[in-house]
Amino acid sequence: MLDPRLRSKLASGTFFVVPGVHDMIAAVVADRVGFDIVYGTGYWLTASAYGLPDAGIATYSQMVDRMATVKRTSKAALIADADTGFGGLLNVHHTVRGYEAAGVSAIQIEDQEFPKKCGHTPFKRLVPIADMVEKIKVAVDTREEMLVIARTDARQSEGLDGTLRRLEAYAKAGADILFPEALTSEAEMRTACASFEQPVMANMANGGLTPMLKGDVLADIGYAFAIYPSLTSLIAASAMETALVKLRDGGDGEPADMPMFDFKTFCGMIGFEDVWAFEKKWSQDK
Repeated sequence: MLDPRLRSKLASGTFFVVPGVHDMIAAVVADRVGFDIVYGTGYWLTASAYGLPDAGIATYSQMVDRMATVKRTSKAALIADADTGFGGLLNVHHTVRGYEAAGVSAIQIEDQEFPKKCGHTPFKRLVPIADMVEKIKVAVDTREEMLVIARTDARQSEGLDGTLRRLEAYAKAGADILFPEALTSEAEMRTACASFEQPVMANMANGGLTPMLKGDVLADIGYAFAIYPSLTSLIAASAMETALVKLRDGGDGEPADMPMFDFKTFCGMIGFEDVWAFEKKWSQDK
């Protein structure tokens, strides 16, 4: 049985926020803070693991392994980015089965051509609506419990009308959650949310094309929830750069003006207490 918390939150009708996790440190910190749903972001998990751009270079095998690792590490329910389903209809079938076996609560599939591009970068190309509809039907038919999220990247090439037309077709195909990517104004966001009975999700991507709005505003607009895929990554990258500059320029390995996580606390978060308990139980020296 898959984690029921995402379904329960959607059924409650109360808006909620979902942080992106770019690596396993972010996953355990999200647990510590108390998030019970996290987002496995394709862009940032690819960047952190392989140092590659989100351009369809990472394979299905690499990404399902990353999602399974997040699920094993985190106590939260997991929404997982699956790009285009990594190919045609048979690939979508295989991807859905693999992601569900990994414990994913909701799989996100988008209507770009394969290989895809990041939704907030140029040169995106879309598949015909009919092709994406078939992918959604395959995903819905294949899954056992996992929710299916249909994302469209149509805003930049087909405008808001094209975005709504595609989402309507995807909703009729059986998508549980609709994801209009890279909308460019609050008015567009309100129109998208008011157009469908299915839950609509927002992508609050720092530095992206969509206005960054507070949670209470997003709730008022009508979104079911919002993901924040880049927050932990960009904050961590900035902090690391600052610390490394201080180390380079002044040999300062413990800058007083920068918060630093307690090492002993982190050891407990990452599982060392279990290791130490095992060593104590099975030590040859006792």
